[in-house]
Amino acid sequence: MTTSVTISAEDVEIGTELPARTVTVTRTDLVRYAGASEDFNPVHWNPRVAREAGLPDVIAHGMLTMAVAARTVTDWVGDPGAILEYRTRFSKPVVVPDDEHGATVEVHGRVAAKLDDARVRIDLVVTSGGTKVLSEARAVVRLPSP
Repeated sequence: MTTSVTISAEDVEIGTELPARTVTVTRTDLVRYAGASEDFNPVHWNPRVAREAGLPDVIAHGMLTMAVAARTVTDWVGDPGAILEYRTRFSKPVVVPDDEHGATVEVHGRVAAKLDDARVRIDLVVTSGGTKVLSEARAVVRLPSP
């Protein structure tokens, strides 16, 4: 269960840490995401094809990884519509083993800049298995007024 935290522009300073998030991604999650996104690329479900593509095993969809990171921001700000900009680069894939444990994606974020009275930039660190999987991950959000 996820708990939303509503934050206001008055409460935020540069360096404010967002609550960390750890999400487990399993092969079942990949199948569900493929159905929802209509992204049926076999590197997300077929180990043979993933290995032929030079990958160690099946990998999570990049957009799924981005969504996990974005959810960290939207839960903190309390409104998915508050994200004005969101960008990242994919640095490493999230390899999802075929077991009951899956892969974990860890997200840490902090306020890196106050852009004006209501907008802040959030920088995110997104890792899996101790490896950074998203680089330059950041969002600009409009904070609610008190």
